[in-house]
Amino acid sequence: MVKTGWTWLHGHWTNPLHGEAPQADPNLRHLKGHLMKLKKIVLTGAAGRLGSYLREPLSQMCETLVSTDISDDIGKLYANEAYVQADLASYDAIFPILEDAEMVVHFGAIVDEKPFEELLGPNFVGSYNIWEAGYQQGVRRIVYASSIHAVGMHKKADFIGIDAPHRPDTFYGLAKCFTEDLGSMYWDKRGLESVHLRILSAAQVNNARALGSWLSYDDLIHLVTRAVDTPSVGFSIVYGVSNNDRAPVDNTKAAFLGYRPKDNAEQFAEKVLAETAAPDLTDPAEMLQGGPFAKVDLGQSGIAQMKIVNDKKTV
Repeated sequence: MVKTGWTWLHGHWTNPLHGEAPQADPNLRHLKGHLMKLKKIVLTGAAGRLGSYLREPLSQMCETLVSTDISDDIGKLYANEAYVQADLASYDAIFPILEDAEMVVHFGAIVDEKPFEELLGPNFVGSYNIWEAGYQQGVRRIVYASSIHAVGMHKKADFIGIDAPHRPDTFYGLAKCFTEDLGSMYWDKRGLESVHLRILSAAQVNNARALGSWLSYDDLIHLVTRAVDTPSVGFSIVYGVSNNDRAPVDNTKAAFLGYRPKDNAEQFAEKVLAETAAPDLTDPAEMLQGGPFAKVDLGQSGIAQMKIVNDKKTV
């Protein structure tokens, strides 16, 4: 346990009276007069599209980045990055990966609507395994890729904030609600911090909905960075959306995280709107936060209704 008076600031322990952390305490580290990076971050979902953009910036925030996914490999690694293949649904596989980790950035999941039975392992049990193994291993914080689909049945016109009640649009969205509640409970009962990033749509802007919901990759990186380096977060929710003129959500109550997105989808508006038919005001996909996910039957793909470009980053 760190002694009273030391404060976690921008990913490091410091004390206003004593400066940098003394080398004698193994929990407080320094090097050549400068505060050090986090010792270890674990990234789940590293083989995914969003994970591919997070690997490099996360590797720059820690001494060791351990990336993990169910895939056989993720190709070339960064200098201080290791890869471990693991199934999120297996607690025995996840537990050792989290040893000595200070932060977990949890982006691993099936990223689409599926029958409940297919989502149960990776999206529900997988989240429990991350939180329970994280608690047992002494992880300080989990940054979770939640989704707008946790509140997908709210109307876009309601301009909901981070305190909007759960209204999932799919089993996929239900898994996000479960994990947000899981994070809240582990904070209240066990003191394990978490930040839940309700991502709207982190993909190329090629439809009218994305003019409001777009999260650029640069803003995604900024959002995750702030979720990692903010000194104290407790249990927090923030919408993952860029600085769009037409954004349908309100992040005011998450301002303390310091997330200040720069990109704006309005730059694509003229082209997108010229190619888009007039909206059907009776169509849930047009009127509700979840877009196509709010319209599909339970268990049916929402991604199949979208035109997502797989522009993964390569090392």
